[in-house]
Amino acid sequence: MLEKLPEAIGQALHGVRAGLDATVFNTLGLREGMATITLGSLAFADHAPLPQRYTADGEGLSPPLQWTGVPAGAASLVLIVEDADSPTPHPLVHAIAVGLPAEDGSLPEGAFPSPDHEGTGLHAGRNSYLQAAWLPPDPPPGHGEHRYAFQLFALDSAPAFSDTPGRDEVMEQLRAHALASGLLIGTCTRPDGSIKVEDTAPGGPAVAG
Repeated sequence: MLEKLPEAIGQALHGVRAGLDATVFNTLGLREGMATITLGSLAFADHAPLPQRYTADGEGLSPPLQWTGVPAGAASLVLIVEDADSPTPHPLVHAIAVGLPAEDGSLPEGAFPSPDHEGTGLHAGRNSYLQAAWLPPDPPPGHGEHRYAFQLFALDSAPAFSDTPGRDEVMEQLRAHALASGLLIGTCTRPDGSIKVEDTAPGGPAVAG
């Protein structure tokens, strides 16, 4: 699996990243002046690290989210979470939820199904591993910081999505019906764990700072 790449490969691919410009939020080509939804989390700040509890190194639960500023004309909400720094041509999809109520609201911790957790009954779409679930962040060792883009969109309709819609199906509906959007970035880094010989002090191991 991509996230289980050996450290040497992660280091070699350090500069290979899909990029924030390739996320749904930045590729839709939505009109300027679109309303902004304020998206946040009680578990982490924007552009701050995701607590281990929500990654593959912990319980692997989806984090809690809350939002305000949903416009009056909205009929439904869509959430998609992508890894902007995956060493792939397109960002890795970690979660999709469609048909969320068109109002200011929130999702509790563990709302998505995940390993050893059933979730709360969301209409979940397919992640990049073709699972209707939360894919816990698990970046390759040595690849550096990964940015996870939590993207929320308000739609002017409530499309009849398939049972497990994927990224392409979601984007098609967003291009036609999106009214407002919000973005929250959480980060995750898995160090390579290597210690260079020259970094080791004579007579004993190097002391971490």
